[in-house]
Amino acid sequence: MTPTPAAPTIFLVDDDPGVLKALSRVLREEGFGVETFESAEAFLASAAQAAAGCLVLDVTMPGQDGLELQRRLRAAGDALPIVFISGHGDIPMSVRAIKAGATDFLTKPVGAAALVAAVRDAIEQHAAARRAAADVAELRQRLARLTPRERDVLAGVATGKLNKQIAADLGVVEQTVKFHRARIMERMHARTSAELMTIAGRLGIGAASGLGAASGLGAASGLGAAPGPPPVPAPSGGKPARRPQS
Repeated sequence: MTPTPAAPTIFLVDDDPGVLKALSRVLREEGFGVETFESAEAFLASAAQAAAGCLVLDVTMPGQDGLELQRRLRAAGDALPIVFISGHGDIPMSVRAIKAGATDFLTKPVGAAALVAAVRDAIEQHAAARRAAADVAELRQRLARLTPRERDVLAGVATGKLNKQIAADLGVVEQTVKFHRARIMERMHARTSAELMTIAGRLGIGAASGLGAASGLGAASGLGAAPGPPPVPAPSGGKPARRPQS
């Protein structure tokens, strides 16, 4: 099967020529473009690391091993998804690779179906992650266009507060909050309040994120006010105790 122009390229890095030949044949039959390298150093010396696709990487190789190559690519900001293959892999090694960002860890001899499935999953996960990152980057650009007061209102909306509660926190009238809220909806491209709260969640805005404090909300606005005195326990007779007059 001839690779289509849009087919992603799979970069195979393994010191065993036989493995490179066998895996290349499997992947080309599935329509992928394939480039092979017999060492991590050869891969780094090429322009392949800047291309789109997937890296199928042997762990144990002479010179620089697969885990070190993974570390160097991450340090350089390379985003190629990695599927590891190894004839000597163990659980700690596979855990280390996955924690460092690899999408899968296969043991040699690698079956054709398992390899193709792992590569497809890696490419799909990578594409989804890039789309999500692009979406969040766009949302952050919209957030940057909000005024400081609109950010304060958004912080209140994200915690589920009503307009009148936000107004009390900020020391403004409710109509002002409604005005800012409408502007926020427009600037953040949110059609409903639920969608706006979803956007806020994706940006990490809410009670757990501490945005209220970071955006200037605090004791002065009423958000950091000390709680009232605790209730006085009822005596054994069952009637509430009267609080002493101050």
